[in-house]
Amino acid sequence: MKTDRQMKELWFKFFEKHGFKKIPGYSIIPENDPTVLFTTAGMHPLVPYLLGEKHPAGNKIFDVQRCIRTGDIDEVGDDSHLTCFEMLGNWYLGSCPKAEMVAHSFEFLTSKEYLGIPVDRLAVSVFAGDDVAPRDEETANAWVNAGVKKENVFFLPKENNWWALGGGVGPCGPDTEMFYDTGKPKCCKDCSPACDCGKYLEIWNDVFMEFKVDKAGEKAKKLPRPNIDTGMGLERTVLVLNGSKSVYDSGCFKRVIDFIESKAEVKYLNDDKSKRSYRIITDHLRSSTFILGDARGVVPSNVGQGYILRRFIRRSVNCARNIGLDVKYFADIADIYVSEYGQDYEDIKLNREKVKDELIKEVERFSKALEEGHREFEKTIKGIERHKEFAKEGEVVENIISGKAAFRLYDTFGFPIELTKELALERGYSVDEKGFEEKFQEHQEKSRQASAGQFKGGLADASKESAYLHTATHIMLAGLRKMFGNDVYQRGSNITPERLRFDFNLDHKMTAEEIVTLENFVNDVIKREIPVTCEVMSVDKAKASGALGIFTSKYGEEVKVYTIGDVSKEICGGPHAENTKDLHHFKILKEESSSSGIRRIKAIID
Repeated sequence: MKTDRQMKELWFKFFEKHGFKKIPGYSIIPENDPTVLFTTAGMHPLVPYLLGEKHPAGNKIFDVQRCIRTGDIDEVGDDSHLTCFEMLGNWYLGSCPKAEMVAHSFEFLTSKEYLGIPVDRLAVSVFAGDDVAPRDEETANAWVNAGVKKENVFFLPKENNWWALGGGVGPCGPDTEMFYDTGKPKCCKDCSPACDCGKYLEIWNDVFMEFKVDKAGEKAKKLPRPNIDTGMGLERTVLVLNGSKSVYDSGCFKRVIDFIESKAEVKYLNDDKSKRSYRIITDHLRSSTFILGDARGVVPSNVGQGYILRRFIRRSVNCARNIGLDVKYFADIADIYVSEYGQDYEDIKLNREKVKDELIKEVERFSKALEEGHREFEKTIKGIERHKEFAKEGEVVENIISGKAAFRLYDTFGFPIELTKELALERGYSVDEKGFEEKFQEHQEKSRQASAGQFKGGLADASKESAYLHTATHIMLAGLRKMFGNDVYQRGSNITPERLRFDFNLDHKMTAEEIVTLENFVNDVIKREIPVTCEVMSVDKAKASGALGIFTSKYGEEVKVYTIGDVSKEICGGPHAENTKDLHHFKILKEESSSSGIRRIKAIID
C-alpha cells in the first residue's frame, strides 16, 4: 500500500532523474488574480511563465502544489470529495515534445521502480479532432510506441480531451488522459473512459498547449511558444493504486480519523451521519490549516477567503457536536497536519502557533454566534406568535418556521438546519425544509460561480493594463512603507485590467491628507519615467540586496527581482510595465477596512 509521502518521493525522484528541476509549492492564496479565491490547480501559480515569462529554474520544472476548490463543499463527507488536495505537476515551458512526455508518463505509471501499474490495466484517451484542430495521431502513436495496446487508446471529442480558456479564445490544445482499468466488465459495446460506469478511473492528465484561437469558431493556429502542463491528483491516485474505497482510508487522513475516534463519543463506523461528520472535520481542518498557515496571512472574516475559512471551521464545530468531540482537540488535529505537510510547505511549519491560536479564536467567536442565533430563533418564534395574536378573522397562521428564516439562521449564525428543526420540535413547530433547500441551492450556485467555476485551467489575465496596475502596487507599497514604516506589508492583491485592489496592514483608517500624500507619491514616480528592470538571482543575494519578499518555501533557489530605480525592489514573478511613464496617472478610488488590522485600497490608472 502506497502512502501520500511515498507518492511524492517517487514523483520527485523520477523527474529529477529526467532533468527537471524541483520548484517549491506556491502560496494557496493567489497573487494578483481576480478570478479565484484560492489556488485551484498546480498550473495556477505558473501563469506568467506559461504566457512567456522566463522561469528562474529553467524550462523543465516539477512540484507538488496545495490546492483548494470549494465548488463541491457540500459533497464533502462521501468517499471521494475534498475541498483541499495536492497536485503533482511537471512542465515544459516554451516547447511541446509530446512523444517525450508520453514516454515519461508511461515509464512512471508502469515501471516497477515507480507505480508499477500493469500495462494491461492502463488505458489512455487522446483528442479525436474537429473543425478547429486536427486529430492527435502524434500522441496516439506515441502511446502505442511506448507500449500501450492499440485497443486501449481511445479517440474522444473536445469535451473530453481539449483544454482551453473560458469561451474557447486564447491558448488551447489537446490533452491526453490516463486511466486505470478496474477490471469491471464493459458497460456497453462502446464503453470507454468517457463513460461513468466506473470501469476507468482517471489518474493523470497531460495538456499540450500548442495552439491558440483568436476568435470563437475559427481554426486553431500554432502557438509560437507552446507548453506542456501535467497534473496528477495525489489523493485520488493513491486511492486508485491501493484499491481503497475512500480517500480517508490511508495516510494522514487515517491518522486524523483515528485520533478523532480516540476522543469522540460516537465511533467512526456507527452510521452514515457520524462517518460524514468525521470526514468533514478531517477535510475542513486540513483546508483551514493550509489557509491559516499560508504566508499571506488570511484569517476568518465575513468576505473572500476569510469567509470560506470561517465556514470550514464553523462547519467542523457543528460536526464535532454530532459526534461528541470536544473542539479543544482541533488544535491537536492542526498539529498533525503541520507535522505532515510542513516538510513540503515551510510557511505552515513557521506559522504552527498562529494556526492553532486562530482556530481556537474562531471556535470561541462561533460559540457567541450560536448564542446570538438562539436569540434570533426566539425572535422568529415570537414573531409568529404575534402574527397569530393579530391575525385577521379567518386567517390561519401555522406553527411553521419559513425556509427564508431557517436559511438566515444557517447563513448568518451558523445554525445547521438539524439544530433549527430540533429547537422547533421542542416548541411545537416545524420547518419549511423545501423552502430552506431552495434558498440553500440558490446560495450554493452563487458560491460555485464566485469561487470555483470561472477559472478554467489556470490562465489569468495578462494584458498590459494588468501589468501596469501590478507595477502600481509595487510603487504604492513603497509609498505606504515610507509613510507608515517598514512594518507595512502587502496582505493581498486583486488586479483586473480596470482596477487594482490592494490589502495591507495598518492600525488606523487613512485620513484624506494621507490618501492625497500617497497618490502624489505614486504620480511623482510615474512622472520620473523610471525604467522597471528585472534580474534573476539567488535567494541569498536577493535578501542581501534588500529586496522585499516573504522568505519562505514559496521561492526556489533563484528568484526574479524587479527594481524601480531607488523606489522599489521586490521579489515577484511579473509581468510589469517597462517604464513608470506607462502608468500615465494614478488615482485612489477608496480606502476601507478589509478585516481586523488590514486596510484595503482600490485604485485605477488613467
